[in-house]
Amino acid sequence: MSSVLPPTTTPFGERVARRLRDELIVWFTTVGADGTPHPNPVWFLWDRDSVLVYSLTSAVRNQNIQRNPHVALHFDGNGQGGDIIVITGEAHTSPNETSADQNAEYVAKYQDRISRSFGTPANFAAKYRTALRITPTKVRGF
Repeated sequence: MSSVLPPTTTPFGERVARRLRDELIVWFTTVGADGTPHPNPVWFLWDRDSVLVYSLTSAVRNQNIQRNPHVALHFDGNGQGGDIIVITGEAHTSPNETSADQNAEYVAKYQDRISRSFGTPANFAAKYRTALRITPTKVRGF
C-alpha cells in the first residue's frame, strides 16, 4: 500500500522513492523458526504498490515467510550512519506472477547482472522461480 510511503514532496519521501526506483540491491530480512533475523541481499522491482523479488525455490526465506510473513527491507546506508531507509511489511509467495525472464521491466533493470552471472534471462528464471511480493506497512529512516 503506497499510502504508507512518505509524500515525494518531502526530502525523505523523494529519497525513498528514488532508492526504490534506482537501487539494484535491497536487504531482505525474514524471521527464522527460532526467531533469528535472516537478512539477505536481493534484486527487486518496485511497482509503486509492492516489491517483487524472485527467489530460489530452495531458499530458506520462502519457508520463513510461510511461517511468519512479517519482513523488513533496508538499503545500505552512506557508510557514515546516514541515508537509512527501512521498510517493514508482509511478504507472500505470488505463484501467478510473470516469470523473471518474461518481466520486461525486471530484465531491463538487471540485464547486465543477469548476463554476467547467468548468461540469459531464461537461465536466471529457471533458478529463481519463486516470486515473492512484499507489501509495505511502515517506512522509517533518517
